[in-house]
Amino acid sequence: MSLSFDPDTLPLPVGHFIGGDLLPAEPVIDILRPSDGRPQTGCPLAGADLVDRAVNTAKAALKSSNWAGLRPRERTRILQAWADLMETEAATLAKIEALSSSRPVGQLVAGDIAVTAEQIRFFAEFADKEGSDLVPTDDRSLGMIMTEPYGVVGAIVPWNVPISTAGWKLGPALAAGNAVVLKPSEQTPFSVVHMARLAVKAGVPAGLINIVLGDGQTTGSAITGHPGIAKVSFTGSSRAGAAIAGHIAATGIKPMTLELGGKSPQIVFADADLPRAADAIAASILANAGQGCVAGTRLILQDGIAGPLVEAVAARMERVRPGPTWDETSCYPPIISEVQISRIDGIVQAAIAHGAECVIGGGRMDCAGYFYKPTILANVSPRSPALLEEIFGPVLTVQTFTEEEEALALADHPTYGLAAGVFTSDLSRAVRMSRLIQAGTIWVNRYSRSRDHILPTGGYKQSGLGKDLGREAYLANRKSKSVLIGL
Repeated sequence: MSLSFDPDTLPLPVGHFIGGDLLPAEPVIDILRPSDGRPQTGCPLAGADLVDRAVNTAKAALKSSNWAGLRPRERTRILQAWADLMETEAATLAKIEALSSSRPVGQLVAGDIAVTAEQIRFFAEFADKEGSDLVPTDDRSLGMIMTEPYGVVGAIVPWNVPISTAGWKLGPALAAGNAVVLKPSEQTPFSVVHMARLAVKAGVPAGLINIVLGDGQTTGSAITGHPGIAKVSFTGSSRAGAAIAGHIAATGIKPMTLELGGKSPQIVFADADLPRAADAIAASILANAGQGCVAGTRLILQDGIAGPLVEAVAARMERVRPGPTWDETSCYPPIISEVQISRIDGIVQAAIAHGAECVIGGGRMDCAGYFYKPTILANVSPRSPALLEEIFGPVLTVQTFTEEEEALALADHPTYGLAAGVFTSDLSRAVRMSRLIQAGTIWVNRYSRSRDHILPTGGYKQSGLGKDLGREAYLANRKSKSVLIGL
C-alpha cells in the first residue's frame, strides 16, 4: 500500500482533545504547508479558561480512574496496547503529521512512529520496576524513601518532530502515574491530537491525556503558570526555555525539564575512518534538513584531512533531491516556514559577505515550497552568527585544528552543550575526549541516536535542564519523600 497521499483531501482532527473527546474549535492561527507554501486548515487557540478545564479534567480523571493506584502491571499493559495501536495506525498518524511538517511520510512510518511506540513500551516497563527504597538506619527505626507521581504534568513540544517529542513526555509521565496536559506547536498541531485519541481507544482512561492547541504566548503561558500543573516538561529553543523558566519562577516554583537548543561540534581526527565519518556527518546535517536540536552543525577537522573530508561530505550533500512530505519517496524535506528559511539565508549571506567561503549551497532551491540547499561554509569569522547561533537548517561550518587541545577549545561553545561527535580510531583519545567535552551526549564514530532508549538525552549550559529518555526521565516524573518510623 502506498503511503503517498493528496494533501488537499486529508481529513484532520481540528480541535482540542479534552476528557477523551475532540472539541471542535475555530481555526485562528494560519498554517502554510512547507512543501508548497499553500494554506491548510489553521490551528485553534486555547485560552486560559480552556487550559483550566483541561487541568481540572486531568485531576478528575486521575481520581476516578485511580491511575496511580492501579497494579503497576496494569498501567504497563494499557500503555503497551497504546504502542501497538500506534503501529497499527501508523499510516494515518504519519499522513496527519507529514501534511504541515518537515517530516516525510515514509520516514515517519519507518522512523518516528516505530521508535515512539518502542519508547512508550520502554517507559511502560518501569511501572513495576522502580519504586520506594528501604534505607539503612539504626535498629530502633525504619527508614524509607517513598516515591509518588506529581499529579498533572504540563508538556510543550516543538514542531520539528511532534510525535517523537510527545512520546518523550507522555510515556514516562503516564507510566509514573501522572496525567498530562500537552500543547503541540501551532505549526504542527494535529498528529498529537490523533495520537491522544489512539491512547483512549487503547484503554488509557479518558482525561489522562489532554491536548490543547495554541501558541506559546497564550496557551503555553497558561500551562506553565497554572497552579494545578505540578511539573513542566518542555522541548524547544533556549530562548523559549529561558522564558518558560522565568514564567514559572514568577507564577509559582515547580520542577521542570527543559530540552533546549544546540550548536553541536563534530571533531574528526586524522586517524578516523574517513568514509564512515563522511557518511555520518552528511546524514547528521541532512536529517530533517538540519532542523534538529542535536544537528552536528560545526565540523572541526584535523589538519591534513580537511580538504578531502569536506569534499567527501559535500559530494554526499549535493546528491539530495527535494520532495513534498506527502510523497513516500521524498527524503530531503523543506524548512518549516518562510520566516525560518529567510532567517537561515540571512545568516548564510551575512557570513559570506564577511569573508566566509561557500563550498556548496548558499541559497534556496529552485522549486515550490521552503527548500534550502545543503550548505557548507569555511573560513567563517569566530564571531559570526553562522558559527555561534543555532541556525536550525542544513548549514555546516568548517574549522581546522592541529592538536587535541585546540580541538577541545574549538568544540567548547559559550552557550550550548547538547551533543558532540568524535571520530577517531584511538580508543584512549575517544574516552578522553568524551570526558572533557562539555555536552550531554557524546557520539563516537557515529552521529545519531539509536534505539537504546535507556540512554538519556539532555544538555549542559543553556542546552537544557534535566533529561528526557532513559531511567532519568521516568524518575523525573515522580517525587520523593523521606519516612522515618520509630520502632
